[in-house]
Amino acid sequence: MISLAGRDILHAWGKFVFTGLGLGLLIGVTLTMAGVYRGMVDDAKVLLDNSGADLWVVQQDTQGPYAESSSLDADLYRSIRAMPGVARAANVTYLTMQIRRVLPGGQTSGNDVRAMIVGVAADGPGTPGHPRFLLAGRQLVRGHYEAVADVSTGLQLGERIRIRRQVYTVVGVSRRTVSSGGDPMVFIPLKDAQQAQFLKDNDAIVRQRTRTERNPVLNNPAQPGLLPAVQALQDSYPYVNAILVQLAPGSDPDNVAEPIRRWKRLSAYTRPQMEEILVAKLIATSARQIGMFLVILAIVSAAIVAFIIYTLTMGKIREIAVLKLIGTRNRTIAAMIVQQAVALGLIGFVVGKTVATFWAPAFPKYVLLEPADAVRGLVAVMVICIVASALAIRAALKIDPAEAIGG
Repeated sequence: MISLAGRDILHAWGKFVFTGLGLGLLIGVTLTMAGVYRGMVDDAKVLLDNSGADLWVVQQDTQGPYAESSSLDADLYRSIRAMPGVARAANVTYLTMQIRRVLPGGQTSGNDVRAMIVGVAADGPGTPGHPRFLLAGRQLVRGHYEAVADVSTGLQLGERIRIRRQVYTVVGVSRRTVSSGGDPMVFIPLKDAQQAQFLKDNDAIVRQRTRTERNPVLNNPAQPGLLPAVQALQDSYPYVNAILVQLAPGSDPDNVAEPIRRWKRLSAYTRPQMEEILVAKLIATSARQIGMFLVILAIVSAAIVAFIIYTLTMGKIREIAVLKLIGTRNRTIAAMIVQQAVALGLIGFVVGKTVATFWAPAFPKYVLLEPADAVRGLVAVMVICIVASALAIRAALKIDPAEAIGG
């Protein structure tokens, strides 16, 4: 029985192998789509790991800073730092934008890099928000004009980049520091990031100052110091997106977060809660879309296998009729067809797993190919091939033995 299927495959090996290659490419795409989803989940977890935080304190009734906009007064971190169970608390800002390389002559390059700008406080080693793993260079130690960039930006040590109006020198290169959307991170000092996030263009500043000067309440001759104070306040940037909190050893995150929510009137999220926001909410739509693609690809794969096995079966009607004429049981004929479908699936899976492994690193976003997904994929391919062979089996069992001696 085994040799029967093998001999038939050898008889039409070219068609069989090339069909397996085509099916393998389709399976490779399927495994890659699953890897894209796994990569998105891993990016979200890496984002939380790199923050070095145990609690995320954000604006009340928001799910910031990664899922929603959040704005906090920059001096709030002092009161958070003084709460029981808190070891460290540091401000942080996040801003996604295009950055440009600065050429030696001072001109900017036309090659933009989309990145998440992270403003971190330079309060010494171990401060929450700083990148945890550096491939080269050092951490931020100055208050202005330094940057640490993820290696995926393509930036090198000593290169200069322009963010808004300021030019920064890359002093460190990190790895696997990406946003939940897969954008590489560029870390700059907090004050510079605040300015980049809230800075208005020159025309907007002039218009705002003109409106302030024309306001008789703010520009009162009897209070000559009021107008400069108001304009200074308008030109300041006293806001951040979140406060990253590290807990003292032995502190329970929920017990520390509850007083912050109750007395500080802020939202505080633990690691499991923030992970739930990122995975179950922020990338939920993308996950459903990838799931739909996987279903469609599974249906297409089943259709291809069914068509090929049916074509191969119908191409040997007389041979099957001869087998029936000499007394071969239907079970044997059905097993031969199933074996061919399984062999086609195995070839396709090996090709698909191989090509997915080779082309995954070339994707702009991180693709995580897990062994468990490969095992599930193999089982799914085998089931699909067995189910898809049902049409060919049904057609083979209907063949009349008289076909063997027919004209």
